[in-house]
Amino acid sequence: MKRILVTGGAGFIGSHLCERLWKEGHDVLCVDNFYTGSKLNLQPMLGHARFDMLRHDICQPLYVEVDQIYNLACPASPVHYQFDPVQTTKTSVNGAINMLGLAKRTKSRILQASTSEVYGDPSVHPQPEGYWGNVNTIGPRSCYDEGKRCAETLFFDYHRQHGVDIKVIRIFNTYGPHMHPHDGRVVSNFIVQALQGRDLTMYGDGMQTRSFCYVDDLVEGIVGMMATPKGVTGPLNLGNPGEFTMLELAEKVLKQVGGKSRIVFKPLPQDDPRQRKPDITLAGQHLGWQPKVALDDGLKETVRYFRRLLTGKEGRPAMVGASRGQEEIDSIVSAGPISEDEARVIAAEQLPRTGTDG
Repeated sequence: MKRILVTGGAGFIGSHLCERLWKEGHDVLCVDNFYTGSKLNLQPMLGHARFDMLRHDICQPLYVEVDQIYNLACPASPVHYQFDPVQTTKTSVNGAINMLGLAKRTKSRILQASTSEVYGDPSVHPQPEGYWGNVNTIGPRSCYDEGKRCAETLFFDYHRQHGVDIKVIRIFNTYGPHMHPHDGRVVSNFIVQALQGRDLTMYGDGMQTRSFCYVDDLVEGIVGMMATPKGVTGPLNLGNPGEFTMLELAEKVLKQVGGKSRIVFKPLPQDDPRQRKPDITLAGQHLGWQPKVALDDGLKETVRYFRRLLTGKEGRPAMVGASRGQEEIDSIVSAGPISEDEARVIAAEQLPRTGTDG
C-alpha cells in the first residue's frame, strides 16, 4: 500500500478519487484550500484510519513524504475560475511547480489533471492528443486554459530535465454526485434549475455539443493512468465520446426531473466552444479503458444527489443559496454584465460560512 497525496481532494472529482484510493487500502492525504471543495464530500473517510486532511493552498510549498501525487487542485468551472483569474493562473502554474518539486524530492510518481480546454474551440473533431488547439490566449477563459497548458509544459520539462516520473491526462466534461450546486456548469445548472421549478438557461442556440463522462468512469481512468508503465507519460484524453447537443441534454434532464420548466435562450459566452468530443483511442490502447455509464443512467444518479441536497438529506443543510431572494439576484445582475446563474453563485458565496462548510 502507498502513501498518496491528492491535491484538490475535497472537490468534485478529487473527493471521488480519494474515496477510491482509500477503499483500496492506501493511506490518503487530501490537501485542499476549500475554495470550491467541501469537507462534506469527504464524510465517508473523515475520522478514519489511513485518511488525513490538510487545509493548504498549493501555491505555497508543501513538505510531506508521499509515494504518489495526484495534482487536481484548481477551480474548474467558469464561474469559479473567472472570479479571481490571477489566482486561477497561479494555482495552475505555481501549484504545478510546487508539486513537481515535491515529486522530485520524494521521487514520487505525479499525475497532472489537465483539461480538454487546452483544445479551445477546436477545428479538429473529435480531438486527439496530437491536436494543438485553437485557444484565445487573452480571453476571459484563458486564465484556466493557459494555466493548464503551462502546467503541462512544466510537467514535461521536469520529466526531460530532472527525470520526474509524470503522467498527464486531459479531462473532458464530467458530471455526477459532489458537483458544486452553484458551479455554473451545464449539468448542475440544468438539474438544479429543473428541481427548483425554474426555467432552464440555454446559452446560444442549444446546438453546441459536449461529451459527458460519469465521474466513476473518469476515476477508473485516472487510477489506470497512474498505474501505467513509466514510459507512458501522456497527455491522454479521458472522456466519454458520446456526443450530445445542449438541447438534447436539457430534454433528458427535464424527462428525469419532470415539472413544467421551460427552456429560455441567452447569448453564448465569449470563447465558449461550439463542439467538444474526445478521441479516446490512446486510452483504449494504454489503459484498456472506455466509459461504461450511459448518460441517462448517470443523470439519474446525479438528479438523485441534487434532489437530496436541495432537501437537506445529503448530510448537509438545504442547498446553499437556494433561499436567496430573486430581488437580490436581480440587483447583482443589474450591477454588471453577469448572468442570473452567475449572480446566484455570487449570492451564495456571500452567505456566512458554517462550521460544516470547511
